[in-house]
Amino acid sequence: MKQFIYILAVVAMAMADETSVQKLLADATNHFTAKMFAEVAKENSGKSVVMSGFSAMSPLAQLGLASVGISHDEILEVIGLPNDNATKEVFSYVSQDVRSVKGVELKIANRVFLPEGVALNEEFGVVSRDVFHSDLKQVDFTKNIEAAATINTWVEDNTNKRIKDLVKPSSLGPDTKAVLVNAIYFKGSWKNKFNPEATQDRDFHVTKDKTIQVPTMFKNGNFKFGYSQELDAKLLEIFYEGEEASFLVVLPNEIDGLKALEEKLKDPSALEKATAMMYNSDVDVYLPKFKIETTIDLKSVLSNIGISHLFDPANARLEKLLKNYDDGLYVSDAIQKAFIEVNEEGAEAAAASAFVESIESLSISMPRTFNADRPFYFELRQKSLKMFNGVIVQL
Repeated sequence: MKQFIYILAVVAMAMADETSVQKLLADATNHFTAKMFAEVAKENSGKSVVMSGFSAMSPLAQLGLASVGISHDEILEVIGLPNDNATKEVFSYVSQDVRSVKGVELKIANRVFLPEGVALNEEFGVVSRDVFHSDLKQVDFTKNIEAAATINTWVEDNTNKRIKDLVKPSSLGPDTKAVLVNAIYFKGSWKNKFNPEATQDRDFHVTKDKTIQVPTMFKNGNFKFGYSQELDAKLLEIFYEGEEASFLVVLPNEIDGLKALEEKLKDPSALEKATAMMYNSDVDVYLPKFKIETTIDLKSVLSNIGISHLFDPANARLEKLLKNYDDGLYVSDAIQKAFIEVNEEGAEAAAASAFVESIESLSISMPRTFNADRPFYFELRQKSLKMFNGVIVQL
């Protein structure tokens, strides 16, 4: 009988120097996030969504190191890493450096769940532990309700109770041979908080023909701001305490401009060029409060962007994953749940290196206005690393 592996992600160069590893991680994350976001947006057309490509990369990278042949090559191609040594270098850096962000709470956790009596391949087990800081838990998958509860409790504990009921008992059973889980949690307070007393209901133009009232925050202050003719949009970056993490909003100039923006964002360099041109300016900011959660069928998304052998019982070759199991292993399912809430205090999210140069503030007599009163794209960043991203379409 074919054996199943269930992978899920939840709502972050051999002997290279740190700067090179940072750039490789940022480039890979941007590459993968752009591909994943295009599919997630397409599958959730007309809906607000949040996702974390960064979170999904960790279990994928582990499976890349556990696989051989085309399965291995497809994974590395899609996550934008050239070889296994680069994968190990990048995720060692994630485990050691990305987790420590000044001024915010950032938790990244990995765990492999195995059936009782099944063990990881020794070489892969060392990599999983030392590179990904992944620990191991054995469960009885034949008791699928209890096994699902064990996994879901771990996910809740590592996302401040924000992600619940990730795994369904029906997805587990006697043929389940491994569950790889990544959980990521972020909570940050704005460097300069919004005043709740300034929040009031304002117009939000869902479409040209549909306008609703939504609680909208207001603040005047010095923000990173920019225009992009290429994206046909304005950009605003709001920093969290510690100034190592930020919230980036890309606001189309037209009410119905989000689809065109999403198409342009398929090329990650377009946004990086736009952010490189941002500068400090006095801005009147109007930003809706919002809270969204998205469940993503990663199996469908990944299949559509180039990872197919991993999900095919006849072609998946996960020969380095388990001890004494070198045939018939494949990924039977993949899911991500992601959550984000933005309010006057800051942002909370559960489920991302080029650095941006600032230009001197322009001398202007009146503040610029950034009014997010229409569908927009957003990113939650650690420096220039995309941790979460998504779109607000309706509230």
